[in-house]
Amino acid sequence: QVQLVESGGGLVQAGGSLRLSCAASGIMFRMSDMAWYRQAPGKQREWVTTITSAGNTHYADSVKGRFTVSRDNAKNMGYLQMNSLKSEDTAVYYCQVIMNFRDYWGQGTQVTVSS
Repeated sequence: QVQLVESGGGLVQAGGSLRLSCAASGIMFRMSDMAWYRQAPGKQREWVTTITSAGNTHYADSVKGRFTVSRDNAKNMGYLQMNSLKSEDTAVYYCQVIMNFRDYWGQGTQVTVSS
């Protein structure tokens, strides 16, 4: 079955960087669009970024210029490089993969930015 596993979260000071990873299995990853979402305490889950199967990228205004999404289809991996982190980036980050109009989610990884 499809499995997505995020990793790379942790505690970082404001201004610091983290790189999240999403390992995909059970799916033709290279043919899938991949997105990152986040959910802060008491808030709804929000979209962060998308990278399509063709490699096109889109970002939420709140992270544009600071976050970079990438993928390695040969390894079935997706990445989110987060720089210049702010306290408001604190959230659980989830990767989502979409294929054949179905979406799949990982379990999330916690990112905490201390000010």
